Amino acid sequence: MASTDPKNGRRRLLMGGVALAAAGAAAGGVLGWQAWRSRPAQRPRVVLGDGVRTPQGMAWVPGGVFLMGSDHRLAYPNERPTHQVRVPGFWMDVTHVTNDQFARFVRETGYVTTAERKPDWETVRVQLPPGTPRPPDDVLVPGAMVFVGTDRPVRLDDYSRWWRYVPGADWRHPQGPGSSIEGKGGHPVVQVSHPDALAYAKWAGKRLPTEAEWEFAARGGLEQATYGWGDEPLVDGARQANYWDVRERRFPVVSPRAGGAAGTVEAGTFPPNGYGLLDMTGNAWQWVADWYRADYFAQQARLPAHPIDNPQGPAGSYDPGEPGVPFDAPKRVIRGGSFLCNEDYCLSYRPSARRGSDPYSPMSHLGFRLVRT
Repeated sequence: MASTDPKNGRRRLLMGGVALAAAGAAAGGVLGWQAWRSRPAQRPRVVLGDGVRTPQGMAWVPGGVFLMGSDHRLAYPNERPTHQVRVPGFWMDVTHVTNDQFARFVRETGYVTTAERKPDWETVRVQLPPGTPRPPDDVLVPGAMVFVGTDRPVRLDDYSRWWRYVPGADWRHPQGPGSSIEGKGGHPVVQVSHPDALAYAKWAGKRLPTEAEWEFAARGGLEQATYGWGDEPLVDGARQANYWDVRERRFPVVSPRAGGAAGTVEAGTFPPNGYGLLDMTGNAWQWVADWYRADYFAQQARLPAHPIDNPQGPAGSYDPGEPGVPFDAPKRVIRGGSFLCNEDYCLSYRPSARRGSDPYSPMSHLGFRLVRT
């Protein structure tokens, strides 16, 4: 499956001279598909928390039964097949957790994120081929994966051409030393790991959504729509999410005149979905609670009783599609796509799109949002 994501690249690129297997998932082909079209439906009523009796900054997602996954021609194998799922109602953050919100958490708790700490060899080792030797300490330095782009068109079979492990990159400096979030308080916080998201959730009295809750919310009341707003990529000729528009420039070429690499935009730049949620797709990938199995939807579809009530995800990880990484290496689900997703390489700004990622690997296009029940 083609992707802009370096997956466990932080763990592998920081190894310096250690011999590692080349990464890269196979490009997703155009598969046979059942032509689902979004059901005509009455737009849901948007209910936003008032900060008094209901949680401020959150929208009510009423729950219900829906078809999870996709059999559309654009769907990757890990999104197949569709299967009926039931989720109860819940409150969800209207936006990603923002830089301003995360900064308050850090001020009040003194929390130090994964990217700001020296990498722990045990969490690195499980993402590498068995027997990989421990690298020197001067290789294991704090930092994170950063999209740096290229200055000219390149083949899209090697993500290391446009991703780099950058020492000193963290949530305050998403592109590394010298970068800043000044003036971007309303942007999604990025360069946060799954444990970072859990720590914030505990402080906030919330939790990460399950994969099923996330997809139900992202669909905004539209059954099996290709995108969160309908079946067409554009509405009146305009984009509805922050993704890489290949009509404007080829991926992954960045323009120094435009300030270099693409990035996040402030919440509210694009219209909300049917539940009043912003940026459920595009802008930044979002951590969810579940472990990632590439075959999980196929497993769910084989269960005897449907709809499946409130699934909590598999007991562990399974991903045979990444050469050189153990198939059971720990991975958590990420959802929603990001500002890097595009028609030529990673069409993941769709509600059914899903990936697995090393929970200890922060990246410059990965954040989160929370729920409360």
